[in-house]
Amino acid sequence: MRAVRAVVALLASVSVFVGGCSSGPAPARSAGAPASPNAASSPTSEPRAAATSSNPARASATARAGVTITVDPSPYGPVLFDRSGQAIYAFDAETGSLPRCYDRCAQVWPPVLTMGTPVASRGVRQDLLGVTSRTDGQHQVTYRGRPLYFYAQEGKHQVLCHNVDEFGGRWLALTTAGAAAPT
Repeated sequence: MRAVRAVVALLASVSVFVGGCSSGPAPARSAGAPASPNAASSPTSEPRAAATSSNPARASATARAGVTITVDPSPYGPVLFDRSGQAIYAFDAETGSLPRCYDRCAQVWPPVLTMGTPVASRGVRQDLLGVTSRTDGQHQVTYRGRPLYFYAQEGKHQVLCHNVDEFGGRWLALTTAGAAAPT
């Protein structure tokens, strides 16, 4: 019986990381659609865009002074990306500039971190960029007052998670005006 409980607990913890947005080439599923089991690796071991101590190489690339935010085309029109081509999202459960995505949420949806003033590039409005503090003291980039995040299992130039419900809210790719991209 103890072994069965251990397996159930393990499967429950794995489902947090395997679920989520699709990782195929198709656009993101609509809100309310079942989670895709296609994510191959655990965000805790290899987050694509996390600036956490679990991935020091990526942390130094993301959390350097003046992270650059740009705009690139997507299936939803032009949306925000970082300089490396990682799509950027906002979490609609956050009504102000204070982040609510921590712990497991932040493993799946790592914050866009910076050590200096974020820099606008290619169509991004510098006056809409800002910074907010996280509970651990790190500085998270905001756009139009909204904290910004990546999706950990998304490849470069992919926007697979727009308009997806997870962790108590909807994740939205943002236009250069700071509004949700059309669905």
